[in-house]
Amino acid sequence: MSYFFQLVISGIVVGSIYALSALGFVLIYKSSRVLNIAHGQIIAMGAFIVYALTVWVGIPILVSLLASMVISFFLSMSVERIFLRRLIGEPIISVIMVTIGLMSILDGIIYLTPFGSVNFSFPSVLPVTPISLGGVSISWTQLVGVIITVILIGGFSWFFKRSTLGISMRAVSDDQLAAMSIGISVPRVFGLAWAMAGLSAAAAGAIIGNITGLNFDTLRAFGIVVFPVVILGGLDSVVGAVVAGIIMGLIQQFASGYLDGQWGLNGTANVLPYIILLVILLFKPHGLFGTHEIERV
Repeated sequence: MSYFFQLVISGIVVGSIYALSALGFVLIYKSSRVLNIAHGQIIAMGAFIVYALTVWVGIPILVSLLASMVISFFLSMSVERIFLRRLIGEPIISVIMVTIGLMSILDGIIYLTPFGSVNFSFPSVLPVTPISLGGVSISWTQLVGVIITVILIGGFSWFFKRSTLGISMRAVSDDQLAAMSIGISVPRVFGLAWAMAGLSAAAAGAIIGNITGLNFDTLRAFGIVVFPVVILGGLDSVVGAVVAGIIMGLIQQFASGYLDGQWGLNGTANVLPYIILLVILLFKPHGLFGTHEIERV
């Protein structure tokens, strides 16, 4: 039974990271109906900024995390302002192609730095001995990562439901023309969505980097790995990203622990989530919490 609960804890840890990583997708799509293909590169960039500030500059890691989130906030806002602001009103596929080009540019820039070819690891600032209770253990790094994730997700949920800017973003997501008619600046909302997506991506990158180490290929892969999470939860649902992230994390850990580990199968942890995703989408095409839109023609 302790093995089962250990897999549950591991699944929640992995799922919470998936949820935080998926938030960037949701934030941008929720306001502009655009999929940011370069999200994985932004996650990696945030992690590397934290490492550079912590190790090379000598700033405490918590301060480095906050600084990285602020830097990523303004960098992502600048990307939207420079490259994407001019495409407002253009076909969505044009904007998506720009994000693909942005992905290639960020890949090239990062490969020119030491981070593109060398693996790094954050210095240990937390106790190495894991927390154990009833045969179930969790490392301090994982625990702190989950706590930070819960705080950020809670903050984003409050922002969308209670703040004026959050309500404006929801209004733009529902109907851009109607939002403009009541005085909401759609370009400003788009810029804020990209900025907040960069902020969440930096936090996700730092947490992933602390748990798995800093490897560029691993970090940027999260931009694709969390895509099924976004689809399952609903492209425009923050709650859906959280629930789907936990579901995917649990499925992967149970598949890895039982099917791969005890039954001798290989690769089910990577395949099974996609199979379950396809089954669920047969009954819920818009995801578990996605908005079901009806278009009149």
